[in-house]
Amino acid sequence: MRSILRYRPSWHQHISASPHTARVSRYTYDLLFRHHAHPPSFSTSYSTSSQTRTLVFPDTLGGSNEHYDLESYAAYAARTGLDVTSKTYLGTRYEYAVAAALSTLGFTLRRVGGRDDCGIDLLGTWEVPSTTSPNPLRVLLQCKASASQSTRIGPQHVRELEGAFIGAPPGWRSSTPGSSVLGFLVAQKPATKGVRDALGRSRWPMGYVSCSQDGRLEQMLWNRRAEEEGLEGLGVGVRFCEDGEGRSEQRLVLTWKGKPYVHDPPSTSEST
Repeated sequence: MRSILRYRPSWHQHISASPHTARVSRYTYDLLFRHHAHPPSFSTSYSTSSQTRTLVFPDTLGGSNEHYDLESYAAYAARTGLDVTSKTYLGTRYEYAVAAALSTLGFTLRRVGGRDDCGIDLLGTWEVPSTTSPNPLRVLLQCKASASQSTRIGPQHVRELEGAFIGAPPGWRSSTPGSSVLGFLVAQKPATKGVRDALGRSRWPMGYVSCSQDGRLEQMLWNRRAEEEGLEGLGVGVRFCEDGEGRSEQRLVLTWKGKPYVHDPPSTSEST
């Protein structure tokens, strides 16, 4: 049945912050999970000037050879009898849900972690049209799976994310701002004013994503420094779909210079 599509441009809320202004893009969309038929390749070529180097992902936590996305993790949990109410299960599943949700926006993410990981849960790249080079942006994410009142996300978590830039794996490490590496803090609740203000004050290119436990994206925002590192001109919009029975849904679309931009994933198969 044919759907009626309507496009509504995204709205931006400007936060007064010195020395930069943080631009906030907020959205809601219904997630359709996409799974890989085979484990994806976890290295990618990356050009620097005239040279090309490969981003090498660090080893993941135990079980990395047995699960790599939501579908494979569900099978792993059933096969091993993993307690689905445990913090380990819920935290890992949340990280995979976040990776699946953001993949629709051009993110390619791998779950990582372990001792001395600086709290980094996901590493990867983000293909956006606003970068001045053919390389995707490098990204690192910290995910906070708990939605309880006792784990309220605050400015201290923004400071923790700032430290991750210095302690990240070699391919994503940055001792100074300006290295085309973006950091995102991900949690189940929308960003508080304290978090937004902390992002606006930060000299690091960072953003915030609100994603529910089941992978429903509800908010995304980034600061001015992130725009300077490659997000200038990028925005978000909501696509409204109505079917013949009157049911409607909202989905996020990226915008580039005010026009809808659809990420086109590579058609070539990745080798493991």
